[in-house]
Amino acid sequence: MSIILFSPFTLRKLTLANRIVVSPMCQYSAIDGCATDWHIVHWGQLLQSSAGMYTIEATAVSAIGRITYGCLGLYDDACEKALSERLAIARANAPSMPVAIQLAHAGRKGSSQVPWEGGQLIPLAQGGWMPVAPSAIPHLPNEPPPVALDIAGLAEIKREFVGTAQRAARIGIDALELHCAHGYLLHEFLSPLSNQRDDAYGGSFDNRVRFPLDVFAAVRDVWPQDKPMGVRISATDWIDGGWTIDDSVALAQRLKAAGCDWIDASSGGISPAQKIPLGPGYQVPLARAIRRATSMPTMAVGLITDAKQAEAIVESGDADLVAMARAMLWDPRWPWHAAATLGAQIHAPTQYWRSPPREAANVIAHAKVGMR
Repeated sequence: MSIILFSPFTLRKLTLANRIVVSPMCQYSAIDGCATDWHIVHWGQLLQSSAGMYTIEATAVSAIGRITYGCLGLYDDACEKALSERLAIARANAPSMPVAIQLAHAGRKGSSQVPWEGGQLIPLAQGGWMPVAPSAIPHLPNEPPPVALDIAGLAEIKREFVGTAQRAARIGIDALELHCAHGYLLHEFLSPLSNQRDDAYGGSFDNRVRFPLDVFAAVRDVWPQDKPMGVRISATDWIDGGWTIDDSVALAQRLKAAGCDWIDASSGGISPAQKIPLGPGYQVPLARAIRRATSMPTMAVGLITDAKQAEAIVESGDADLVAMARAMLWDPRWPWHAAATLGAQIHAPTQYWRSPPREAANVIAHAKVGMR
């Protein structure tokens, strides 16, 4: 019987060995935007996971585009050098797994503490920076408002996304994802809860999607045509009067026409007033709705932890790919164990061929080793 989760999937000229994607996960461990030795270890273990593709965490396109002072960036030569050198070390023994990167701007959620220090906004007087947003509306009522971007500011941010994409191409990244989710800048333009502009970038649906689509088009123009580019969206704000799944379908149709290769369907993040119905696979219906309406490849995310659950998602056509985050941190060999459960095989480093227990001895392809 064919196991869909462990079948290949092709995006443009990039073929993934299976349908498992490691989601971008912020590590808050960069220094001045530069990757550190922590990233070598973090990337290295997940690049040995035998997933179909690994995605580097949300990577800021400018210093003020970082969520926290510990967030990764790719906005200057120092950031590019640090990321390039450390990624090369991490990839040295995992050359077959494609690496994607998620490009992001934090918008009004910028200048925050790292999570283990509370995650709250850092005021200017305490070393923070002034966040920017579509409108001067704070994320939390007790916070000072961000600076509303003018037309010159929008043009500068678009140039920053383009410049970061060019740096990603130079260092050999295989795929690119634009972050339009979780209450960060591009999502802030989409949602009527955070975008109350009265110019060409606010008000109607057409106006609110204008800047994210402009950024996508500008980045797609400089990103190599044979390399895929997708978008992560919050498919619903989970708030009455906010962004909806119908809006997401309409946006996805426009992104498809602009050359988008996949939609990574997450949700929420625009406001603490959100009411999220948490449960296993709670966001899968969002990916399903977008895929059925647009015929675009989609990634399903959110509380997907079980191998049979993941297989059911792709086998039923709810999504083409399953993207996993915390489950992969908890179990960096999740694809190995899923393959064993489902009766599939993965490719693993030769040094690990002797590792499976007897009942899973066939999970690693060509794992025949001898010992004197």
